[in-house]
Amino acid sequence: MTVSEKGPAAPEGPRRVQSVVALRLLEVIRDRDLPRELLEDEDPVRTMPRRFGLSDVVERQIRSHKEGARKGGRLTDEEIRALFRFVIRRPDGEEIFHQVGRLLATSDRSRSWSRVLPRRIAFALARTRARRRLSRVFGRGIGGFGRGPFVIEGRALFFIESDPGGDACHLLSGFCQEIVEHTVGATALVTHTHCQARGDALCRWEAEVAEAYTTVPADRSQAEAEARGGT
Repeated sequence: MTVSEKGPAAPEGPRRVQSVVALRLLEVIRDRDLPRELLEDEDPVRTMPRRFGLSDVVERQIRSHKEGARKGGRLTDEEIRALFRFVIRRPDGEEIFHQVGRLLATSDRSRSWSRVLPRRIAFALARTRARRRLSRVFGRGIGGFGRGPFVIEGRALFFIESDPGGDACHLLSGFCQEIVEHTVGATALVTHTHCQARGDALCRWEAEVAEAYTTVPADRSQAEAEARGGT
């Protein structure tokens, strides 16, 4: 797996996706490709596609996207899809997308909410934060919320358009898990219950809360205001 020294030519189209998406993708690939096993014991079929993340080209692109993210730069959909295609070819693609999703959500960690908040308010706050953050990162709304405490669904979303095989959908799984866990104050399980890649009519993600854990106490009135869409 190779990439041009100068990187792919920037295609035409609106620049809607924040540069941080490309930055996190490349950083996760690089970090996962650090050798953890003796080279003589490698299975080349499995590990060689992963060595892409150790190349000098990737390091240069990481530096470039880091600067772009610092300046608030944005990329076209096709530029992001080109990076998605590198991930899709890897045996650990699902794990990469999931980890990137969690990292993109951590950028929204300005407040922590306590588990003493009524669960209904906490989930409403999680939905608000997820909607706003997804819109900022991808430059458009990503699906909508269905019935239930935290259910995101939609048709022909950016992820499935970028990867008809469905691996890229795990990015939203990781994103939702991070948002719910941090906001609700409990360990969460996010299940991709429906996927257009599997022949379903739409994609759907459902979050369930498991064992609670302690978070930083929060002001209840402030949480209620944000859950209603306030600041």
